[in-house]
Amino acid sequence: MTTATEREVLRDALGLLRDREQVAERLLESSAKHSFDPDRELDWAAPVEDGKWFWPPELVSLYDTPLWRKMSEDQRMELARHEAASLASLGIWFEIILMQLLVRHIYDKPVTSNHVRYALTEIADECRHSMMFARMIQKGGAPSYPVPRIYHNLARVLKTASTTPGSFAATLLGEEILDYMQRLTFPDERVQTLVRGVTRIHVVEEARHVRYAREELRRQMVTAPRWEQHLTRLSCGEAARVFSTCFINPQVYTNTGLDRREAVAQVKASGHRAEVMQNGAKRLTDFLDDIGVLRGAGRKLWVSSGLLAK
Repeated sequence: MTTATEREVLRDALGLLRDREQVAERLLESSAKHSFDPDRELDWAAPVEDGKWFWPPELVSLYDTPLWRKMSEDQRMELARHEAASLASLGIWFEIILMQLLVRHIYDKPVTSNHVRYALTEIADECRHSMMFARMIQKGGAPSYPVPRIYHNLARVLKTASTTPGSFAATLLGEEILDYMQRLTFPDERVQTLVRGVTRIHVVEEARHVRYAREELRRQMVTAPRWEQHLTRLSCGEAARVFSTCFINPQVYTNTGLDRREAVAQVKASGHRAEVMQNGAKRLTDFLDDIGVLRGAGRKLWVSSGLLAK
């Protein structure tokens, strides 16, 4: 016979499973209606448009710094082109990590469940996004910008050792800040039509991915043991620090004829840049605070990353 406490735990577990399946069912319905094939949706044969930016100037790392004010308009636009390639490269790196984390997440779960079906749907989305970003880099003519080797290898540890809530917290970190910037990009008529199209597709499809990750992380932070909750707080804080460090590859400054050391120093000192990054993270940090992730040493790591104000 089961005790009253055991029956209550069982009811709670069944309730969480029903909720998980219902969320996944709604996301599958949305995917069926609002999914895109970038190879067909976007005009890759169209020429690059003269006088248009590859990234909104206000989102370029050096915007409103002393160095920015010395640069010509052509130099500013060239830096924006390289930063767009750097961000697309970062997005590909992160999405490859995310795909592996999702495969790990569903490995032991019922293959016919809506939850697994949606995870596979998201993996397919991320495959298309990565190819789309790579094609955008090539079209823009700037090089790709891999993350530093130390962080590339650190991600191997994350992919191997990350807990389930840690995986979903890292997923949100990679998705929501870029999503904030892309929401400002796709309606901006100053920006290249192709870049606007790429960001529009990504914003629409990532909205589903964010919902999936948020709902699962919320469930995990309720059911995970204390040690796993604590580890999630620490790993999420460290991921925030790494992400902010890798956000723009400093090689973009060298490749656009700027003094790399001076440029990095001015970005770090820029109040505008700090505001952009914290605004980009705000929806996420508010959510993580609400579900108990931003606590203790993990919160201090978020502050040190520059993505959360003191």
